Amino acid sequence: MFTYAGAAGRNRYQRYWAALREHPSGVLLAVQLVAILVFPYTTSGGAGRTVISVLGLVVLLLAVAAVDRTPSVRIVAWTLGTPVFLLTIGEAIWPDVFWVGLLSYVFHAIFYFYTAVSLLRYMFADAWVSRDELFATGACFTVLVWAYAYTYGVVQMIWPGSFTVEGGHEQLTWFELLFLSTTTLTGTGLSDIGPAADSNPARSVIMIQMLNQVFYIALVVARLLGLTLVKFRR
Repeated sequence: MFTYAGAAGRNRYQRYWAALREHPSGVLLAVQLVAILVFPYTTSGGAGRTVISVLGLVVLLLAVAAVDRTPSVRIVAWTLGTPVFLLTIGEAIWPDVFWVGLLSYVFHAIFYFYTAVSLLRYMFADAWVSRDELFATGACFTVLVWAYAYTYGVVQMIWPGSFTVEGGHEQLTWFELLFLSTTTLTGTGLSDIGPAADSNPARSVIMIQMLNQVFYIALVVARLLGLTLVKFRR
């Protein structure tokens, strides 16, 4: 009986592992959403924030490697991911060093944009929609949210006071940057956080993200929806 129970447990874990391997985009989407819920309970530059960021990077690398198996893509992913990993640790050790924070934001933004491109290539690689490609639609969207949040971080470090919170100029925290990016990319409005009246660089990035949201819905979501309907009709 115990042997049967142990075998059943191993089979269950094998099924779970197989499901995770078959749906890397689903795992990435889940990790991104969990991070949004956990971030408010971590301190900026603290151990909890660093662990979550490192976990997110590892999942990103695994997702890129899973959805695009060409050697060149993996080489670029690891080349970009390595400095991002080191800079994430560096931010926890030297939270007040300007150049460490700036380089971290820059490399994070580049890495997340590259991940978004890899997911787009994955979704546009064929004319058939798999379940993981549907997960990739959401995962790519959240990855873009992260990419623009880091881009906003670069903007406010180079041009301090680029954003306002309830009428005052101040440097936004990481979670506020993520909130601004989410509200902009979803088209729900800028809420209590927005670009300063005298900050054209911030307005430019926000306008690009707004256009990105329109293009994403028109090109990616509409295409996958059409292919899904064709699949069910067949």
